[in-house]
Amino acid sequence: MRLCSIGLVMFFLIAGCQSSQEVPPPSDVVREGTIDTLGGQVWYQIVGADRPGTPLLVLHGGPGIPHDYMKSLSGLSGERPVIFYDQLGCGNSSRREDTTLWTVEHFVRELVQVREALGLDRVHLYGHSWGSMLAVEYLLTKEPEGIESIVLSGPALSAERWIADQHVWLLELPKETQAVVAEAEASGEFETEAYQNAVGEFYAKHVCRMDPWPDDVQGALSPEKMGFDVYATMWGPSEFTAIGTLKDFERVDRLKEIQVPALFLCGRYDEATPAATEYYHRNLPGSEYAVIEDASHLTFAERPQEHHRIVGDFLRRHDSGR
Repeated sequence: MRLCSIGLVMFFLIAGCQSSQEVPPPSDVVREGTIDTLGGQVWYQIVGADRPGTPLLVLHGGPGIPHDYMKSLSGLSGERPVIFYDQLGCGNSSRREDTTLWTVEHFVRELVQVREALGLDRVHLYGHSWGSMLAVEYLLTKEPEGIESIVLSGPALSAERWIADQHVWLLELPKETQAVVAEAEASGEFETEAYQNAVGEFYAKHVCRMDPWPDDVQGALSPEKMGFDVYATMWGPSEFTAIGTLKDFERVDRLKEIQVPALFLCGRYDEATPAATEYYHRNLPGSEYAVIEDASHLTFAERPQEHHRIVGDFLRRHDSGR
């Protein structure tokens, strides 16, 4: 690992190297249940419920892609409880035909209810992709107490920057693939087989570079699990075409208001590009930044050992009492 400090800012450039301490073996103690919220029942699971460290509460992405694709984070349960929950509208939680609940405000309220129901007085937050939006919005309400740190993984804190970066990545794909995407965006026809193939080609390079994708990742995207209406309402038809309610989401100028330790983390080929992730990091004084080599958006699935070393070390340094 190469370390260099600029004032209070620490950069971690990760290339398959060791961090200061190995992550202990995960716990096999699992507890799960449901929470009654304003919108319906929200399912949760606690891995490592017997562990003493400050719990890690995981905010999954999408919106509408349930926790399953993030199950590898249970590898961090050797020191602390790792808590997953499926946001309303996907996974094991209640489904709704009423799409008016699919708002940032609703999911912030839901997060508040989850913390209260589980008695999480002190907690670390891990937000991935859309979950990073949710984590930041939650912290900017000025209401939450007891947040010991946040990990913003594959962060998407500027929809404009995100969309622009995906179109830069698209330029690396074959010309015919680029043409299919351009035609779909111009016509609004996103259901064609050609467009779906183009999406798959893009995802194989910038969402998860494993071949085949892990069963947990594929399962999260299945019709039985994924909340397609949540995703379509809040984002759009694909990662690089945003036409939903999040298309104008911009919080970079407010990052400086966050007062808890923060780690920005991405993969070298991530949709949340290293340049964008570093840009967010530079707008939050005192935050930390890490890039995992040979990985894209699902760093925790693609390179779990490196990911868990980085995140485990960060959480350990910011546990209460340390």
